Amino acid sequence: MSTNNIFFAINPATNKPLHGEFVNASSKQIDDAVNKATAAFNSYRKKDNQQIANFLEAIADEILNLGDALIEKCNLETALPIARLQGERGRTINQLKLFASVVKEGSWVDARIDTAMPDRVPIPRSDIRQMLIPLGPVVVFGASNFPLAFSVAGGDTASALAAGCPVVFKGHPAHPGTSQMVADAISKAVKKSGMPEGVFSLLYSNSNEVGEALVKHPGIKAVGFTGSFRGGKALFELANSRPEPIPVYAEMGSTNPVFILPRALKEKSKEIASGMVNSISMGVGQFCTNPGLSFVQKSEKTEDFYKLLNTDLSKVSAGTMLTPTILKTYNAGLKNIATFENVEEIAVGLVDNSEGAISRIFKTSMDNFIKNKQLSEENFGPSSVVVEATSKKEILDAARNLEGHLTATIHGTDEDFEEYKELFDILELKVGRILINGYPTGVEVCHAMVHGGPYPATTAPNSTSVGTNAIKRFVRPICFQDYPDAFLPNAIKKENKLNIWRLVNGNLEK
Repeated sequence: MSTNNIFFAINPATNKPLHGEFVNASSKQIDDAVNKATAAFNSYRKKDNQQIANFLEAIADEILNLGDALIEKCNLETALPIARLQGERGRTINQLKLFASVVKEGSWVDARIDTAMPDRVPIPRSDIRQMLIPLGPVVVFGASNFPLAFSVAGGDTASALAAGCPVVFKGHPAHPGTSQMVADAISKAVKKSGMPEGVFSLLYSNSNEVGEALVKHPGIKAVGFTGSFRGGKALFELANSRPEPIPVYAEMGSTNPVFILPRALKEKSKEIASGMVNSISMGVGQFCTNPGLSFVQKSEKTEDFYKLLNTDLSKVSAGTMLTPTILKTYNAGLKNIATFENVEEIAVGLVDNSEGAISRIFKTSMDNFIKNKQLSEENFGPSSVVVEATSKKEILDAARNLEGHLTATIHGTDEDFEEYKELFDILELKVGRILINGYPTGVEVCHAMVHGGPYPATTAPNSTSVGTNAIKRFVRPICFQDYPDAFLPNAIKKENKLNIWRLVNGNLEK
């Protein structure tokens, strides 16, 4: 809801505006935020590891200090359950602390040293040293579906700050009150940690103009985004049309294909159906890793499998989605799927709430799926399409024809895996994460996680937005040749005072 430049948060459970008005950021506010971030960068990038780690830990502490008030506000603005939000707050705090530990340890800068070889013939070698340094101010866009973990103090903010980059955050209009509370917590941490003014700022907007202006601003050096394909692609094109193009790390959604192989379907159909339904309907399907597409090979067990899906899904209540607009778009997507010929609804959730999102699973043939590319597109919410193949060849061909996705899942037995071993090689080129006998919803924040994938899942398939490697999105390598030791950064001085892992003359050592 908006009136000119003023907008309000909407309670999705009642579809009514909540108390408190928010104002779209002006051109002056955008300039001020970016200019302050640019000024802050000059000193922030020189902070030592311990200072930046203390700052990240202070943010985590201040978020925890917000107590139940944060959870209550977030619940009103998103309709997400209290327990889910408490867990998400824990994830947000833990990922801040995880990045703090990475910064403290320090080896993430990937220090490389090739010492001088003055006596080498025919040409002597100079002393050459390399490390990663921060890019500069980053604009981060908040996601609707994770109002804490992918929002103001979420993974993009944590990784950018850990890398030494100030953050200008464009808040998501669906939860502005939540955003304000977390931004206030970060402001307290800035002061307590002695960080420069402008190292973080929050701008409000319920339109595209503010985001476009931020991406085009010459002071911004990188973009972090989680959201729709259309939104991410638009920002990517804007960033590349600048006089100085900048990297855009956009995670733009996925249908996360699941392959259910014949022996697994025969032996574990009940368990697979139950897990699939839970994964499809979890959080009202509002996860970027929601399994929106599955492939099965027709057999005497497939009809029984569909019945199991319907039995389990029929017990799932309709749910309140994050915003009325998301619900409207989801329902429009369902109607669109139903318009295709040879598409059959095989499972439906409880029709117990006309205002909520009803879970649905559809089935179609492989031929029909190939003819209608739209069936492979994400419908954000608790729905999924099962594609029925008639042979192993069709399963493998379907995998080869996939676009880029965040995840792919294979359910199979040892015998299935041996018979379909080509499938593993194919999927390695299609996704950022492959799961075996599991479900894609749920993304662990850890060192080894990859939350990314080939286009159109993301604009940067060589990166991840979850896990500690996310820090490397906001840096670039720099090389120092024949530098006086006193002028070198501590990470690549002759003496390894930071006690970090370094590649010295090709050998990894401390």
